[in-house]
Amino acid sequence: MDIPISSGDFRCLQLAWVALGLVAGSIIIGVSVSKAAAAVGGIFIGAAGLGLLILAYPFLKTRFNLDHILPTIGSLRIHPHPGPDHGEGRSSANGNKEGARSSLSTVSRTLEKLKPGARGTGEG
Repeated sequence: MDIPISSGDFRCLQLAWVALGLVAGSIIIGVSVSKAAAAVGGIFIGAAGLGLLILAYPFLKTRFNLDHILPTIGSLRIHPHPGPDHGEGRSSANGNKEGARSSLSTVSRTLEKLKPGARGTGEG
């Protein structure tokens, strides 16, 4: 039993299903007490969003000429510029200064703790 349907009627039917999914998902999330029920509502809303995207794709394709844009986006490549080579184990000048200060203060604190009679030695 094939019933002929026009393109406009098909689009209206798609839009009705999207609206039904949004309403159902919103109601499920609104009345849910548990996180699992809210997740089911989120699935309904996600499916409605996907349906809306499918519904709007032909319009977006013609409006924004996606056949022209998509190959251009696909051919983009990122070419990072490598920084100067400092060799292994060495960092840049600022990082090296900060690292030296940090390790020097750590060594100084450790030496202070190890001095006889200093606080925090655990003796007493």
